[in-house]
Amino acid sequence: MTPAIDLLKKVRAAHTVHSYTHDPKAPSYGLEAAEKLGLEPSRVFKTLLAASEKGELLVAVVPVAGSLDLKALAQAAGVKKVDMADPAAAQRATGYLVGGISPLGQKKRLRTFIDASARRQPTIHVSAGRRGLEVELSAEALAGQTQATFASIGRG
Repeated sequence: MTPAIDLLKKVRAAHTVHSYTHDPKAPSYGLEAAEKLGLEPSRVFKTLLAASEKGELLVAVVPVAGSLDLKALAQAAGVKKVDMADPAAAQRATGYLVGGISPLGQKKRLRTFIDASARRQPTIHVSAGRRGLEVELSAEALAGQTQATFASIGRG
């Protein structure tokens, strides 16, 4: 198992693990997950890392069908500006490989922001820490385990 799944089991959070055969040629890991699991893309969320002007890494969880609004994330985090984080820095801080970064069970606790649209879904799917592995849980359960803030940070 992965640290994300281990964490959910340890705290006895309601969740379901879904797996599929990952295609390394897939242009979008998140859209691939939605397609292979037969889910609406609005219910599948990707985990992105951004860095503030001071170098603080921030976790953003947004629907796979859209993109991250960097200005909205900066505003939610109370910083001047954010840019996408360096992939190597993201991997070091989370302990996960790009394409399989989960908001759960990361090596370092980073400030986390979940797009507000997640609250409109009965459950959402996020990476379980490996390409081809998703975990389904409520947005509230995810926020509770990551101490996340809900904010309108997604576009599209």
